[in-house]
Amino acid sequence: MKTDELREMFLAFFEEHGCVRRPSDVLVPRDDPTVLFTPAGMNQFKNEFLGIGPLEFTRATTSQKCLRTGDIGNVGVTAYHHTFFEMLGNFSFGDYFKDEAICWAWEFLVGARWLGLDAERITVSVYQDDDQAYDIWHQKIGLSPDRIRRDDEDENFWPAGAPSNGPDGVCGPCSEIFYTDGDGGEVEIWNLVFTQFNRVGGPPDNLSPLPKQNIDTGMGLERTAAVLQGVSSNFEIDSLKPLCIAAAETLDVNYRFEAPHGRAIRRIADHIRAVSFCIHEGVMPGTEKENYVVRQLLRRAQLEGYILGRRQPFLHQLVPTVVELMKAGYPDLGQTIENVTDAIEKEESQFLETVERGMGRFEQCVERTRARGESVISGQDAFDLHQTEGFFMELTEALAGQHDMTVDQPGFEACMQQHRRKSGSGAFADAVMVEGPLDSIRRDAGDTEFEGYQALKARGRVVGIISDGQRVEDGIDSQVPAAIILDRTPFYGEAGGQVGDQGTLADEQGTLFQVVDTQRHGDLLLHVGELQAGQLRVGQEVTAEVNSERRQGIRRAHSATHLLHHALHQVVSTSATQRGSKVEQDALRFDFAHKQALTAEEVRQLEDVVNQRIAEGAVVSTELMDLEDARQAGAMALFGEKYPDRVRVVRIGDFSIELCGGTHLENSGQVGFCKIVSEEPVGKGVRRLAALTGPRAIARNRAAEDLLAELVVLLKTPQPDDLPHRVTVLQNELREAKRQLAKQSSQNVASVVEQLIAEAELHDGVRIVVYEAPQFSRDALRDLVDQIREKSTPVAVLVGTAVDGKVALTASISKSLVERGLSASECVKRAARIAGGGGGGRPELAEAGARFPDKLPAALQEGAAYYREQLQS
Repeated sequence: MKTDELREMFLAFFEEHGCVRRPSDVLVPRDDPTVLFTPAGMNQFKNEFLGIGPLEFTRATTSQKCLRTGDIGNVGVTAYHHTFFEMLGNFSFGDYFKDEAICWAWEFLVGARWLGLDAERITVSVYQDDDQAYDIWHQKIGLSPDRIRRDDEDENFWPAGAPSNGPDGVCGPCSEIFYTDGDGGEVEIWNLVFTQFNRVGGPPDNLSPLPKQNIDTGMGLERTAAVLQGVSSNFEIDSLKPLCIAAAETLDVNYRFEAPHGRAIRRIADHIRAVSFCIHEGVMPGTEKENYVVRQLLRRAQLEGYILGRRQPFLHQLVPTVVELMKAGYPDLGQTIENVTDAIEKEESQFLETVERGMGRFEQCVERTRARGESVISGQDAFDLHQTEGFFMELTEALAGQHDMTVDQPGFEACMQQHRRKSGSGAFADAVMVEGPLDSIRRDAGDTEFEGYQALKARGRVVGIISDGQRVEDGIDSQVPAAIILDRTPFYGEAGGQVGDQGTLADEQGTLFQVVDTQRHGDLLLHVGELQAGQLRVGQEVTAEVNSERRQGIRRAHSATHLLHHALHQVVSTSATQRGSKVEQDALRFDFAHKQALTAEEVRQLEDVVNQRIAEGAVVSTELMDLEDARQAGAMALFGEKYPDRVRVVRIGDFSIELCGGTHLENSGQVGFCKIVSEEPVGKGVRRLAALTGPRAIARNRAAEDLLAELVVLLKTPQPDDLPHRVTVLQNELREAKRQLAKQSSQNVASVVEQLIAEAELHDGVRIVVYEAPQFSRDALRDLVDQIREKSTPVAVLVGTAVDGKVALTASISKSLVERGLSASECVKRAARIAGGGGGGRPELAEAGARFPDKLPAALQEGAAYYREQLQS
C-alpha cells in the first residue's frame, strides 16, 4: 500500500465511524505561543479539549504535518526518527472513549477491508494501573496476556512523567500498539491517549477526573507505511526513498541504506523535506525562533554534503522531488516551488561563504592546539567557532580530522549549556494544554462578539480584566497597564497584518479607559491601555468607541494593500505571492516572494496600476463563505495561514478577491492616492514594498516639491528643469578635482615604490615585496602594486591597509612566476584567513577583505610565508 493510499484509507475509515475529516493544521502555528512548530495532531484541537468556545463537532480525524527537533541527532541514524513527519489521528471531545478507540484501532489494523495486518504480530502496552484498557484488549479483542504489557508512567502516561512529576493540566493513560517485523523486532505504530484527568499539584491526590473524557490518538504515517511495504526503515518507503536517491545523485554517489554515506543522505532527505514545507508557509531562514530552526536544518543538511566533498549549493535541486512526492496530500506545495528553491539556494550560498570566511579562525584554533603540544581542539575553541562563524560541531570535527585532530565534545557541551542558561534558550514551553487566565476568561464568558464591521461605537459588558499578568475581578488602579475584555466590541484586534484599534471605554459616571492597542487571544479581544478616571469592574456596562479618523486611515491602507497585491500579479508575476503585510493609518508595507529587486520602471508601473484602480472607484464588497467555496471562487490566501471553515471574502471590483478579516472601504476611490515610497529586500527571496495612502501620500509629494524648491535655491538654477544640467556640471568639476588629487597621490606612491623595491627580500632571483600601507584606499593599493610590477620583475607583491575598521589586501605576481607554481589568489586567501576574511581572483592579481585590523601584520606575514614556501619548493 502506497503512503498516499494509507493516508486516505485512515481518514475514510474514521469518517465511516462518524468523525469529521479536518484538514491538516499549519506547520507553524503563529497563534500559539507555546510551540514553534505543530508537534502533534491534537494541537489544533486545544480549545475543544479544554472546553473553550463553541463545540461544533465531538469527534474528528486528521492527517497532521508535524515537526519536532528534540531527537534531531537520531535522524538518519535510526530507522524511524524524523524532524518532519505526518501523524494520523482520531479524536473525541467528550464523545466515544476507550472501548471504541481500541476496538476501532483493531478493526482498522486487521480488518480485511482495511490494512489486513497479521493479528498474531500485534502486541500492545497499557498503563500499569489501567485495568479498563487491559480488559478491553484481553476480553473484547481477545489478546492473550503475554501480548499485553503493563508499563509505568514514563512509558504509558501522557504527558510523560504524570501523575508523579508531570506538568499540571489535562493528562491520562495511554495504550501503545506495536507490530513485529520479520526479524522479530517491534515497531510502535499507534498510540491511543485517554485524557481523563486534570493534574494539579503533587501526588497522591493530584489527579481529578475530567467532566468529559477525551480521546487523542496518533499513528505515524511513515512508520505504518514501512510496515505495509515490508521495509525495515521509514526512509525506504515510496514517499522517502526516491528523495534519498535524488539526494545521492546530486552528490554523485549511489544510495544504499547500509552504505557508509547512507546516514548522511537520509539526514539530507529528511531536512530538505522539512525546510521545503516551512518555507512554503513563509518561514524563511533567519536568526530567531522558527526561522532559526529552519536555518539550522538547512545548514545541517548542507554540512552532510560538505563533508562528502560537495562545495557548491545542491539542496535546492531537491525541492521539485519533494513537491512531486508530497503533492497528493499537499497540492499547494507546487504553487511556491520557485520561491522555495530560490530561498534555499541563497541560504546555501551564504553558508558556504560563512565556512570560507571562518576557515582562518579554524586554522588559528589548529595552530593554538599544536602550540600547546596537543591534538584535541578545546571545547571553548569549538564553541567560539560555533557562535562567531556558525560552525556546527560536525564541521569542526570533520576539519579537525583532516589535521589528525579531535574535538573536546564534553567541553563544547559545557559551553553550550552555560550559554543556554545565560540566554534563556529553551524557554518555549513544550506543554500545549496548560490553562492560563485568558483561557479561563474565554471558557467562562465565551468569545468576544466583533461589531466593528458595521459600527465604530457600541455598548459592551466587561467580562474580564487582566492586570500584571493576572485575572482581576474587583477593578484596577488608574495609570496601571491593563487589558479589558468585553462581551462585544467595535474594536478590531490586531490580525492579518492590520494593527489593532485605539479609542476609549466609558460609562455614564465618567469612567474613562484609554485604549492604546487591541490584541486578540483566539477570538477573545483585549483592549490594552490605562484607566484615566473612575473605576472598571467585571460586569460593568461601558460604551466602546473607536478612534474613527485612525480607523479610516487604516481602511484606506488595507484596501490599497489588496490593490497592490493585484498590481504585483499584473506587473511582476503571479508567483509574487504575499509573504506578510503591515497595515497602519495611511501606511502599509507588503512583503512578497521575488528573487530580485524590482526595477524603477516596474515600481512606476505598480503605482500606475494601483492608482488607476483607485480612480475607477470600484465597489468593495464582503461575503461570508465556506472555505472550499472561497478557494473555488479564486480567492487568494496566504500559505501557512490558518483559516476557519467560514471565511470572509473581500472583493474589489472584478479584479481582486482575497480571504481577509480586516476592515475595508466601500469603494476603491476612497483610498484617494497611493504613493510607493520604497522597495527593498527583507530576506532571502522576499522583497518589501512600502507605500502611503490618503493624506500621508499627499504630504509626501508636497515634501518632495519643497525639497526640489530648496535645491533650486542651493544650486542656483533658474528653474527645476535646469537641475540635471547643473548637477552634471558640478559632477564634472568634482571628477576633475579627484583626477588632480589622484595624480598627486600617484606621485607620492612612486616615491614609496623605489624604497620598497630596494629593501625587498630576494629569493632565487625573485623580489618579495610585502608592505602595510597606511590609510591607502583600494584604488591606491592597486596603483601601488601596478607600479611595483612595472619597475621590477620577477616580483611577488602583497600589500594591505586598514581603513574604517576593515582590512583590504591586494596580491600580484609577475607572469613568469605563475609557471613556477605561485598564485596571487592563493596568497591573498591565506593572508585574509588570518584576519578573519576571504577573497581571491586571478593567479596574477587578487584581492581580499577581512574583519580584524589588528591581525593585518600577521596576515601579511602569512602571505610572505606562502611566497617563500613556493619559491623554495
